Amino acid sequence: MLELLRIFIQVASYGSFSKTAKALNIAPSSVTRSIDKLEAELGVSLFKRSTRALSLTEHGQQLFERANLLIKNADDLVSSVKDANAEPKGELKISVFESFGRQKVSPLIPLFLKQFPKVNVQIELDNQLVDLNSSAFDIGIRIGKPEDSDLRARKLLENRMVLCASPDYLDVFGSPAEPSELSDHNCLLLNQGRQRCYWHFNSKPSPQKNSSQSSLQKKVLVTGNLSSKGGSPLVEAAIAGTGILLIARWMVEEHLSDGKLIECMPEWTPSLYEQGSGDIYAIYQGSRYLKPSVRSFIDFLAEHISD
Repeated sequence: MLELLRIFIQVASYGSFSKTAKALNIAPSSVTRSIDKLEAELGVSLFKRSTRALSLTEHGQQLFERANLLIKNADDLVSSVKDANAEPKGELKISVFESFGRQKVSPLIPLFLKQFPKVNVQIELDNQLVDLNSSAFDIGIRIGKPEDSDLRARKLLENRMVLCASPDYLDVFGSPAEPSELSDHNCLLLNQGRQRCYWHFNSKPSPQKNSSQSSLQKKVLVTGNLSSKGGSPLVEAAIAGTGILLIARWMVEEHLSDGKLIECMPEWTPSLYEQGSGDIYAIYQGSRYLKPSVRSFIDFLAEHISD
């Protein structure tokens, strides 16, 4: 049936039995017999035939619209089965926002290429979101799931936030004891294209109290003399004692460990957004049959990047 449908699609596209026969390098009579057989199996006429023109019937038009998708899915399925154990190879183009790409993804590329030497990776670190449906990128790494239903997402990391500052800054200006005190501090701000910047806080349940107690929520208007679309300049400024910073914990975990930065108000859960800061996902086009290089890279990231 699939081969008959392939011939049917060609005839409908060319509008001619003879042109289809020439394109497929078979006899015109073979094309005619194939269409006759398909019509007999379906019990309908697919073409209006005359000496001057060949056109689709209503049934033929319906079949043509769906047969293309059916053939594509069948070809993709066969390809995916063939490629299931195939060695990943070819071009792999990745877009990732700058700070995460520089700190988490770029260091893993040499390990990936050592494991899959036939893959050619092109990675772009850019805070500008790319449209995977209209660009040449295979994978985009973003904060939050895409709204586009044609794209698929795989979680890589929970984007937990931390409020922190350098020991020097805290020695001079003191450590805030509760969210409202941040209005008296120089806050280093991630530029989100808004005129006013708010930080959000939820209180953590006290171990000494009933864990079912409702948490307090606070929203604080913050200001500061430095803002950036990327987090790297803000982290450097925080280490230098410029101000207090709300940033993803994965960006500063090393500096928290070595004491260059100190967590502030650990009894509060901070966020840049009222509904949480979102997780980090690998985004890719929604085909069910991924090429091996895309599947391998996403699996590799999921294995090596964890909470």
